[in-house]
Amino acid sequence: MNLQFKTATIEDAQAVAILVNSAYRPTGDIKGWTHESELISGERTNVEQVSRLFRDNSYVLMAVENANIVACVHVEIHGLCAHIGMLATSPDMQGLGYGKQMLSYAEDFASKNFSVTKYVMKVLLARSELIAFYLRRGYILIEVTSDYPISSGVGSPKVDGLKVGVLEKIALI
Repeated sequence: MNLQFKTATIEDAQAVAILVNSAYRPTGDIKGWTHESELISGERTNVEQVSRLFRDNSYVLMAVENANIVACVHVEIHGLCAHIGMLATSPDMQGLGYGKQMLSYAEDFASKNFSVTKYVMKVLLARSELIAFYLRRGYILIEVTSDYPISSGVGSPKVDGLKVGVLEKIALI
């Protein structure tokens, strides 16, 4: 594993969108250990949506191996809180520790550069395996839920009643 971490630029938007869609909603034979293709149809994101992430206090971070983007995550800073989302690892590389390393890098990036005291993320409550992944990394599921954001352009639910929960973790200083 020879990962290099870097901050993406708008020129990386297409590659990031492709990676995120392949990880969240795989359509081929290669599917990682976690995805939401049974729950949601359509793209998770697109180039336009990813391009809008390149603004003040908003960063797309990438893990690159052999010149290929193998993982990414979005970090948005709100005061002393880092909102972490869109964590994705290439489906054929899931289970190798890249997602763990990408998440750890995102947390370190936010703490070292912005002195955040808390990390926050949203996750589909139906994805118990993903919630367990985050719980093992020190996140806590708090009792805040909302309906799946149908009108936000991130796909259409295949099942009724999808809920989104919020996970939090205190940043170690």
